[in-house]
Amino acid sequence: MFKRIVVTFFFLSLILIPYHNTYSWGVWGHQHINRAAVFALPMPMRTFFFDHIDFITIEASIPDVRKYGFNDRNEAPRHFIDLEAYGDHPFDVLPETWDSAKAKYGTKGLDKNGILPWYIPDMLNKLTEAFRDQDKVRILFFAADLAHYIGDAYVPLHTSLNYDGQLTGQKGVHALWESLIPELFGKDYNLHTAPAAYIQNPVKETWRIIHESHDLVQTVLSTDKKLLDTWPEDSIYETDSNGKIVKNKYHEARFTDNFAKAYSEELHGMEEHQMQLAIQSVADYWYTAWVDAGKPDLSQLDDSYTNKVHRKALKYQYHLWQTKGKLIGIKPEMEY
Repeated sequence: MFKRIVVTFFFLSLILIPYHNTYSWGVWGHQHINRAAVFALPMPMRTFFFDHIDFITIEASIPDVRKYGFNDRNEAPRHFIDLEAYGDHPFDVLPETWDSAKAKYGTKGLDKNGILPWYIPDMLNKLTEAFRDQDKVRILFFAADLAHYIGDAYVPLHTSLNYDGQLTGQKGVHALWESLIPELFGKDYNLHTAPAAYIQNPVKETWRIIHESHDLVQTVLSTDKKLLDTWPEDSIYETDSNGKIVKNKYHEARFTDNFAKAYSEELHGMEEHQMQLAIQSVADYWYTAWVDAGKPDLSQLDDSYTNKVHRKALKYQYHLWQTKGKLIGIKPEMEY
């Protein structure tokens, strides 16, 4: 049954990802975050997750499929929070827990402005329960989904009302930052991180991530604005032989590779750094759920043959990640 579920979601991803909106890390980013986080786990967690690393990788973008492919209204608010909607000092007024926030603002109001920092701890609790029940299907689904939302939390524009520069004449900056740049230059990223560590207070840790990401919003936008104001338009956007601006498959103007490179250089590798932090956090949250569940024996969830077949591949891929920060066996769809 589990194999059938994996195959079903694999084909759903192939069918529906083309409808994926640009307001997320993108397929490249989410899949690399999920896959790299597996290697930051301690044994025996690493063995179990590596046995299912292709599923963990592919399922990384399924929350976006639910959001855009299925038009799931419940899904959309889970990916962001518009902090400016709560005034000039949102962290002073926003309750850290969901129950307190719901009592203060109501579910409808919270959904309108996004619930990302409250949804991550909720998903962590679900993953912990799945570990405690030693339910393989739920463990893998919740782990991959949780990783997606953590990844979103490390995208600065997921914390802002001006999420695509639409309020300041910078439409397209979201996809430029989190999708086009990683696709163009991600092959040079070092995705190695420290080993997973236990999170003492996941609620406060989640809000710390949101706060630090939001602190980067002004830099993301002002750097883009500076380049837009100084570069000629035909150097900013790709044009065809007739001089018309080329559109990507989402019908948005496509930035030139040179502009994307200049923007990335002006940000001094911010995208790579945020991705590294996301990988570390994903591993930390997975590990925390496992510890809080009592460190269940995951080796019983797969047969010994599966573990034996993957042992050599795990050793090689772990060494590659540990020494060079590189991943193999991953070929996500290039969206831009």
